Amino acid sequence: MPSFSFTATVLGTPDPRGLARFYQRLLGWPLRDDTDEWATLRPADGSTGLSFQLERDHVPPVWPPHPGTQQMQLHLDFEVDDLEAATAAALEAGADRIGGYDDPHEQVRIFADPAGHPFCLFVPV
Repeated sequence: MPSFSFTATVLGTPDPRGLARFYQRLLGWPLRDDTDEWATLRPADGSTGLSFQLERDHVPPVWPPHPGTQQMQLHLDFEVDDLEAATAAALEAGADRIGGYDDPHEQVRIFADPAGHPFCLFVPV
């Protein structure tokens, strides 16, 4: 069996540099690649990062989904230690809050990044 190493999740966007800078503000990860067509963030420890690929015809997903609209194909989850501070940081960086919920196990806030990709910030309860 061949060996596999997961290196990054890739998000399509009409603005790879802009979306990379959004996540850089949110996560504090260094920018590794930075071109008009491709950008990559990777934590200082070199572990799995995020990449951003140019998609000129990008159609943002609709959340919550509605029949006949572009469906979400993935979302990112980030555990945080302070949900209120993380929410403020996400909004200041350019995210739109699109939902959230609290249950007995976690508090979750749902956002869309500037390209419309959903992501969640959560704290376990």
